[in-house]
Amino acid sequence: MMKKSKKRVIWEYTEAIITALILALFIRAYVVQAFKIPTGSMKPTLLVGDHILVNKFIYGIKLPFSDKKFLVLKKPERGDIIVFKYPEDPKRDFIKRIVAVEGDVIESRDKIIYINGKRVEEPYVRHTDRSISPGRVEPRDNFGPYLVPKGKYFVMGDNRDQSYDSRYWGYVDASDIKGKAFIIYWSWDSKKHLPRLSRIARLVH
Repeated sequence: MMKKSKKRVIWEYTEAIITALILALFIRAYVVQAFKIPTGSMKPTLLVGDHILVNKFIYGIKLPFSDKKFLVLKKPERGDIIVFKYPEDPKRDFIKRIVAVEGDVIESRDKIIYINGKRVEEPYVRHTDRSISPGRVEPRDNFGPYLVPKGKYFVMGDNRDQSYDSRYWGYVDASDIKGKAFIIYWSWDSKKHLPRLSRIARLVH
């Protein structure tokens, strides 16, 4: 009886661990995923050392081995901060803000963004360099107009003068979007070796 009882207990623990692992993998794959901010391209919205959670189901659940999605709650919109596969190296994840969606005509004139001919108000954007780079030299401050193709998104960092984004490597494909950033759950200042308590539980927008 004792041997049977021990076997039953071992099996129950094993079953619980396996179930927990499967559930954790499911949550990470389809519900929510943690992401750490590695660079300053999204300052001041997101800082290096911020740890965020990404909502992976809001744009729909991706079927395994397919680009098709179901249970789509909403499509990515202008202003959304998204995590996506970096087009030049899909093994890496990038985080940027959507500035233009499919069908939009985007243009930058002397650091000011225009969508469909109208100036966009971007209170979250930071500029650290007052100089203006001509479009013929590089696309940082002047580019376009570009028509965003179907199923594509034009993304940029909030730290505009210090961001490597769609201005340089092109569009993000809808199938490469992993999810929308929604909350900072932890933040660590590596220079001061202290947590940024005021940033914890701050919504990302």
